[in-house]
Amino acid sequence: MNIYRKRLLWKVLLLIFAVVIGLGSLIYTHDLVDRLKEEERKKAEQWAEATRRLVTSDDFEFLFSIIEDNTTVPVILIDEEESIISQRNLPPALATDTLAMVRELKRMAKRNDPISIELPNGIVNHLYYRESTLLRQLRVYPYVQLAVILLFIGVAYVAFSASRMAEQNQVWVGLSRETAHQLGTPTSSLSAWSEIISSRYPGTDIAEELPADVDRLSRVAERFSLIGSKPKLTPDNLPHLAETTASYLRKRIASTIDLKVSDETTACTAVPFNSVLLGWVIENLVKNSADAMKGTGQITIRLSENNNEAFIDIEDTGKGIPRKDFKTIFKPGYTTRERGWGLGLSLSKRIVEEYHKGKIFVLRSEPGHGCCMRIMLKKQG
Repeated sequence: MNIYRKRLLWKVLLLIFAVVIGLGSLIYTHDLVDRLKEEERKKAEQWAEATRRLVTSDDFEFLFSIIEDNTTVPVILIDEEESIISQRNLPPALATDTLAMVRELKRMAKRNDPISIELPNGIVNHLYYRESTLLRQLRVYPYVQLAVILLFIGVAYVAFSASRMAEQNQVWVGLSRETAHQLGTPTSSLSAWSEIISSRYPGTDIAEELPADVDRLSRVAERFSLIGSKPKLTPDNLPHLAETTASYLRKRIASTIDLKVSDETTACTAVPFNSVLLGWVIENLVKNSADAMKGTGQITIRLSENNNEAFIDIEDTGKGIPRKDFKTIFKPGYTTRERGWGLGLSLSKRIVEEYHKGKIFVLRSEPGHGCCMRIMLKKQG
């Protein structure tokens, strides 16, 4: 739980960092755009003043130089009757289309107040203008920059997570196979002793239970040896696996817990699975349910099917799972127990979804009223 929360905290901090950078850039660029916008209005006013003075001044060369210096701000000059006198810095196709010019004039009027040009004899012309292409691009730039920053952080995070996951997988595979190797020798020795005890003390509890526990150790070793390699899936009897697993667990969980199998299938024997690994998943789910009930309650392994799929539901009468944790419980390191590594459900998800191409999820749960976990497997095609 703590490991997962720390990882989540780092993700949030990384996102906040990206947003702060983006917002800082956005604020700065917005301020820059405002200043440039003011400069462009001053340029338009100078253009208007030069146009007015052309009528009353003899310094045509200087005034024309002011008008010619405006190479970025689109402007349209109209007379009192709203007829277009001239324009500048508009696309050639627009400048030759009267209707398009009128539409452009209306857009300019919405964006900026016109500049009045008072000429002799009481004549008043009006100069309309809009932002330059450069200024509009600059206005969009911070949003593009923010998107690029978020994209970069997203790609970096995915790459980092994939690299870390691959490294962790190599460590777990190596550890699992070494564990299987180390369990091999003592398991073989225990198997021999089990046979001796069974022959000397037939009919006793130890003669009956010891072989089961030795077989259990062999299965555990086999499970660890299969991690990291693609297991072989063969069509098998799913109800038999459920009953065998339940039979083993009944004597190893609290006696006050009622563990039963409910088979609602019609001889479900066409489901390909690996009995060693799938049995491990069922054991994990049953043990989690037993822990959730604090030693008292009922657990049902319910089998059902449709035409294409088989379902294994593990139902309990425990404390349930909050809806917000439905996906979190499958994260490595998540656990509600004081002891444990929180790997059971993570491994179960990998076994079901990666090895068996099925699904495992919380079918339903209500805090205080139990939980139902579902394993969904495809039937043989």
